[in-house]
Amino acid sequence: MDRIASFAVDHNKLLPGLYFSRRDGDIITFDLRLKKPNTGDLLSNSELHSTEHLIATLLRNAPEKEAVIYFGPMGCQTGFYFLFDNRLLCCEDAVELLKRVFRQAAGFDGELPGKSAAECGNYVNLDAEAAKAVCKWYAELIAGWTVEQLSYTNE
Repeated sequence: MDRIASFAVDHNKLLPGLYFSRRDGDIITFDLRLKKPNTGDLLSNSELHSTEHLIATLLRNAPEKEAVIYFGPMGCQTGFYFLFDNRLLCCEDAVELLKRVFRQAAGFDGELPGKSAAECGNYVNLDAEAAKAVCKWYAELIAGWTVEQLSYTNE
């Protein structure tokens, strides 16, 4: 069985950042890593869930929304996957989109999108302030990120 690219990376050394994970035809997957190496520091369930609600909503409302396929948390809870259609959005523009959306999320004002029983099966752990803090930290982390830094070899 082929090993997926992200399993071939030493997660003890992988730094938080933005990485190119894979290409499936026209669909590209970026890994947004937020776990700090060797510390085990992960986002709490509330931070992960709240960040996902905010970023997914902003991506799906961005001018580039037609290129957005998916944004959501990794099962291992070390970050997020962002999938996009490379016919509609190149990698350089995807990096810029993520920078812009995380900056926008850091300054978000209002009720967290999807924060009701009718909209989310686990709405009680949603926290806009927690999401904003995560987004501010990550926006600062990737502020100068370029496509040259998307490789896992930059660990």
